[in-house]
Amino acid sequence: MNHLSLIIGYISYNSAWLLMILIAVVSFIVQWRFKSKFKQYSEIGLLSGLSGQEVAVKMLRAHGIFDVQVLCVDGQLSDHYNPETKTVNLSQDVYYSRSIAAAAVAAHECGHAVQHAQAYGWLSFRSAMVPIINVASTLTQWTLFIGVMLLFFAHNPIVLAIGVAALALVTFFSFVTLPVEFDASRRALAWLSNNYSIIQTSEELELAKDALWWAAMTYVVAAISALATLVYYASFLFNRRN
Repeated sequence: MNHLSLIIGYISYNSAWLLMILIAVVSFIVQWRFKSKFKQYSEIGLLSGLSGQEVAVKMLRAHGIFDVQVLCVDGQLSDHYNPETKTVNLSQDVYYSRSIAAAAVAAHECGHAVQHAQAYGWLSFRSAMVPIINVASTLTQWTLFIGVMLLFFAHNPIVLAIGVAALALVTFFSFVTLPVEFDASRRALAWLSNNYSIIQTSEELELAKDALWWAAMTYVVAAISALATLVYYASFLFNRRN
């Protein structure tokens, strides 16, 4: 049985390693594709001529939300909604731009504000997890490396086991993020499709949909990557302990 466990652990370890390499390649491709799409659609102006900031304000007001501010923040693709400060934070490339990409991103971030206002379950659950995930993320930064060293030199699996448990929480969080992001895009596209003053043609809507789809894929790849990393360390722990 011990020999069988070693073989299973060895196969699992190497399979996880190959999976991590594959996910890294896919992640690079998806990130590149998303940035390429964003750049492409950033050069296509909205027929309505509205800026990302104006689109955001219109969507918030349309949903009866008046206590959320739309702010301009530094960074590229740094757009996000902060439920604690009730702010839709748009990068300069989105806030001032009058492009299809800007409209799509602005509407997506406002989709999170609508989720917050309507107490969307997945967003509430995700927000409640944030303090725990902050601690878990900090733990993984040192427990995994030190844990591997202790396991290798002292045959002590405790620290690595703690790191794997913390990484499992972070991985779970990345998967909880998926329905939140997909729902925000769904809300954004539904609103855009029903507002001729924003999106005036079916072609514009299709481009906005494509931009948000590639943005969503970055979250999917990130979640799968986190899972692959978890499998890698868990397999390593199982292999060394046997």
